[in-house]
Amino acid sequence: MSIQTVNPNTNKTLKSFEEMTEKVIEAKVVKAQNAFTDWKESSYQQRADLLHKVATLMRNKKSALAKTITLEMGKVIAQAEGEIDLSANIFDYYADHGEAFLADKVLNPEYGSAIIRNSPIGVLLGVMPWNFPFYQMARFVAPNIMVGNTILLKHASIVPQCAAVIQELFEEAEAPEGLYTNLFITGKRASALVSDKRIKGISFTGSEEAGSSIAMEAGKHLKKVVLELGGSDVFIILEDADMDKTVEWAVFGRMNNNGQSCVASKRFIAVEAIADTFIQKFKDALSKMNVGDPMDPETDLGPMSSEEAAVHLADQVKRSVDEGAKVSLGGKRADRDGAFMEPTILTDLKPGIAAYHEELFGPVASFYVVKDEQAAIDLANDSDFGLSGSVYTQDIERGKRVADQIDTGMVFINHPTQTQPNFPFGGTKRSGFGRELSELGIQEFVNKKLIRVSGINDPF
Repeated sequence: MSIQTVNPNTNKTLKSFEEMTEKVIEAKVVKAQNAFTDWKESSYQQRADLLHKVATLMRNKKSALAKTITLEMGKVIAQAEGEIDLSANIFDYYADHGEAFLADKVLNPEYGSAIIRNSPIGVLLGVMPWNFPFYQMARFVAPNIMVGNTILLKHASIVPQCAAVIQELFEEAEAPEGLYTNLFITGKRASALVSDKRIKGISFTGSEEAGSSIAMEAGKHLKKVVLELGGSDVFIILEDADMDKTVEWAVFGRMNNNGQSCVASKRFIAVEAIADTFIQKFKDALSKMNVGDPMDPETDLGPMSSEEAAVHLADQVKRSVDEGAKVSLGGKRADRDGAFMEPTILTDLKPGIAAYHEELFGPVASFYVVKDEQAAIDLANDSDFGLSGSVYTQDIERGKRVADQIDTGMVFINHPTQTQPNFPFGGTKRSGFGRELSELGIQEFVNKKLIRVSGINDPF
């Protein structure tokens, strides 16, 4: 079976890669296990030096790496370059702070001494998505290499060139063989690897269905797993919001990465006092977006990641309309070659309509009008997802009060969800569990070992 790169701007196949055989996979697992034996004994300085090398290579090759992202999954080129910068920053962040994050925690028992020491656990398996092929890798790989673990990574099948070039970055940085290993395999075979005794933990980012399968297999074999799944993030507009700036953030929050982000703003909830003003300004702004070739610097909205993704999103819109939703803007495939969808706004959404319950992974916004602040909170929480969300108000204390009542892993006030190396990232409910990034992210795959020293005559 071959793994193919298809340019979503043209729907033309660019390149193919052969899936690895069982013999090749076994050899790579062995190398990862052997690498762990040595890497766990390396110093924090050695680990940090490697991470800094990878970060430097990313920055030096930013233009070429960004073009690879854009060719494979359609991200607008300026955003692809931004992804490379962010990924390099994550590597540098853990190189600079990892040792302090992993330092012994000193306890103070009544007699003797005790510490908690963070130790690596072994070979980890990462299963990563296509929408941020470098960033998703970085936030899993960088902290765990700093811990002393080794990595097997199965990337999404639609970004094999990104997967291959990431492997090359580690080789050019002179990483020990087996420290970071790309696997060209299917999702089904990745799930089968979870049962391998040499693999000690799994990080998965992707769909609920696949995440549930991975978690079930990991649970069967008593292995730690971190899941970052879907999201249906709320964007709450209160009556005192700075309307013009809020609309700017609404466009960015919904359309960044061509609308294909777990933390994209997807459900826009406006209190009725300002709902008409917001929706008109939002509609006007989206209608002016330049849809086109993601390599063109003038393009605002590129294609979806694949023809399959575009067909699926168009079907979700059609089913929602058939069930009673109304289209305020767009609603159809864009009239051009490639995996394009028009910027779209759906209104009149109620329970039972597909778009009310499902994640819309693309340039489609759901718009709701509610009576007041409490109704906005209630609607925000009426979702199986709990990844992130945002609140817009000039009263910061009010924003904090609303944020505190939203059942998600992250809430931002007056800004769409933002990723930074020092911000913890993760959700609740069906959006998954565990955290990535910040100090929390480096603590997920460690053995927190208690070392207790007592005098031979101390009491028990």
